[in-house]
Amino acid sequence: MRRRFTKWIIIAAAYVAAALTVLNVALRIPAYTSVIMICFAAVAAVSAAILIVSLVNFEQERIFRERENISRIMQNINSMAILWDADFHYVEVNNELTKSIGYTSEDLSDIKTLKKVLPADAFAPSLQAIVNNRDEEFYVTAKGGAKVCTVWNTSIVSVTTYKKRTRYLMLSIGLDLSETVRMKEDLIRYSKDLSESESRYTLSMELSEIGLLLKEPGSSSYFISEQLRAMLGINVSNISAGVLRARFHPSDVMIFDALEGAMENTHNADNNTVHYTEFRMLAADNTYHWYQFRYKINPGKNKILADIGGAILDITKDKEKDSLIEKMAYIDDITQIYNRNKFMQIGQETFECCAEAGQNYWVIVLDIDNFHIVNDTCGYINGNKLLKEFGKIVKESLTKGGFGARIGGDNFALLIRDNGDEELPVNIIRKIQIKLHDVCGEILMNQSATCSAGYCKMSDGGDDFAKVLDHAEFSLSMSDGTKNDIIRYDNKVHDKILAGNALEAELSHALKNHELALYYQPKINLSDGTLMGMEALIRWIKPDGTIVPPNQFIPVAESSLLITQISDFVLHEACRQNKIWQDKGYPPVTVSINLTAVDFYQTNVKESIQKALEETGLAPQWLDVELTESLALKDIDNAIKQMEEIKELGVKLSMDDFGTGYSSLSYIQVLPITLLKLDRSFIMYLEEDEISREIVSAVIRIAKSKKIETIAEGIETIGQAEILKQSGCNHAQGYFFGKPMPADKFEEFMAMKAGITVNS
Repeated sequence: MRRRFTKWIIIAAAYVAAALTVLNVALRIPAYTSVIMICFAAVAAVSAAILIVSLVNFEQERIFRERENISRIMQNINSMAILWDADFHYVEVNNELTKSIGYTSEDLSDIKTLKKVLPADAFAPSLQAIVNNRDEEFYVTAKGGAKVCTVWNTSIVSVTTYKKRTRYLMLSIGLDLSETVRMKEDLIRYSKDLSESESRYTLSMELSEIGLLLKEPGSSSYFISEQLRAMLGINVSNISAGVLRARFHPSDVMIFDALEGAMENTHNADNNTVHYTEFRMLAADNTYHWYQFRYKINPGKNKILADIGGAILDITKDKEKDSLIEKMAYIDDITQIYNRNKFMQIGQETFECCAEAGQNYWVIVLDIDNFHIVNDTCGYINGNKLLKEFGKIVKESLTKGGFGARIGGDNFALLIRDNGDEELPVNIIRKIQIKLHDVCGEILMNQSATCSAGYCKMSDGGDDFAKVLDHAEFSLSMSDGTKNDIIRYDNKVHDKILAGNALEAELSHALKNHELALYYQPKINLSDGTLMGMEALIRWIKPDGTIVPPNQFIPVAESSLLITQISDFVLHEACRQNKIWQDKGYPPVTVSINLTAVDFYQTNVKESIQKALEETGLAPQWLDVELTESLALKDIDNAIKQMEEIKELGVKLSMDDFGTGYSSLSYIQVLPITLLKLDRSFIMYLEEDEISREIVSAVIRIAKSKKIETIAEGIETIGQAEILKQSGCNHAQGYFFGKPMPADKFEEFMAMKAGITVNS
């Protein structure tokens, strides 16, 4: 105001000075005084008009710039803001306000809309009252009708006088208190609920007998709640880890060790995960009770030490109710120790704990060598007795925190905690082997029993426990048949697995590309030297001419579904080729094929053979099915049933490799065979070993008495052939008479034997 007043004084003084000057000039020139004064008055009037207009425009521009600056400041405020004049002719809002209540700035420039948004008490009776009402709290109505709690402060930021009117420009700044109000309400409600629940919590803990077990980072002791102290019969609230571990059941100590280990290495711990486990502990009544522990592991600040805590509930009564189900599901009937199901469950839990805690365990799989011989020679009752004793030995061999089970047949498994000694599993296995030898004498009628083992470390590989157990079982399967064999899973074994998988894939490709072929080895009638039959032998001939012997790819095929395809090929091809030679006029002879255990026990052999005969047109009497001694005696009752069904078709049955297994000659009486094949091991020493000759002669005599023909394989000299002929052996097979030949070469051999000329 003062600056504006001074400005007008200066202007007035300038006009007075100019008037005096003009008047002085006019008085000196009397003739033109009136003209000069009129001109001056006109100029003064025009300049005054121009000056007034300029001053008015300047004032308006100043007011606009002032509002623009204030508006810019208001838009940068992080709170709700309104710029307005007292009569609401001018209203402007910032973006924060429009975001909070949903109206646009255009909507709020209308006083009617603004009055809908602001409550009636926001409009004080006077301007001064509005300014004086500091931190005024009231609810603003958003566009959707929601109420937003706010607090406002108003300040006058500009006063201007225009056309004799004083105008006040005000800035109101508001803060959104909605979140604060909600937090306040939640806090009040929580405090109320907490006070009401504290007594209920204490009472429920006492009535439900739920105890608390806690351990803080770096502490060597555990805190136990009053309820847990009563449950365990302990008088102190803190107990050392060693004392607490001693109260665990010996079979469950490994669970405590896993919990301890989980707190030593928590790099992978998830503090949002609630874990639970079950174990037995010595209770106040001095007996072991079952408890369930639900807990969380929270990593410490240094990511190494952690605290653990949770609730412990006595579940003994529930366990007693479930004991029968537990026994049915997890206890082996014969040995009364845990079965494979339980072993897999405990193994997986241990695997997961070890992954978190950085611990390790050994997995050992044991197999009683040639256990089927025990059942065959000593009976199933004694076989079961041996299994029970072996179960006891396994249980007694467990170290603290270990676990053992019978996982199937004569297979047992142990879970042993790694103590850093790489020889630990071997030492345990050796002790088991010695104990087995000591206890089996009376049961097995003074026969000896041995067991072999495969083992591996959990850290040797595998995404879960099932794969770890597979590694141990696979290493056991890699035994060469040596009794008391012990094999660890290592890189060599793994390489064999990979090689087997590669060979399996290659063999599958070979089947699709017809790389398999049959070779035929002649069987000769010793009485007249005529051809009486041939054995069909599988060969894998690669495109480059390389021949893969059966002993390399048949085991791989037997471990997959490929053996079924191979056997089907051998059966159909042998029948087809034999029928072709008969149709060409060659004297009919039998063709022999070999059945594997997969064919004999897992497929419908009768239907497969019948189908092959029908499709090829070969008469059944010209097909001979050979079974190995060990295959036939694997399940004697089922074997006889299958063999009878095959024989009903009119097909011949031979027992291959007789004498290499553990059978007795009495089996010849029950097996419906037509031909007995003497193994080459009896033949190779015939010329120089009298005992071998006596054994062969005795077997031939017994076979003849049962009307069973005999054939000897592996004949390599004329001397061997003569001795067999004199002993009464009917037929012979071996390199002396002919090696295995492809079909075209064997046809030439047939023609030579029959005196037929083969047209080329």
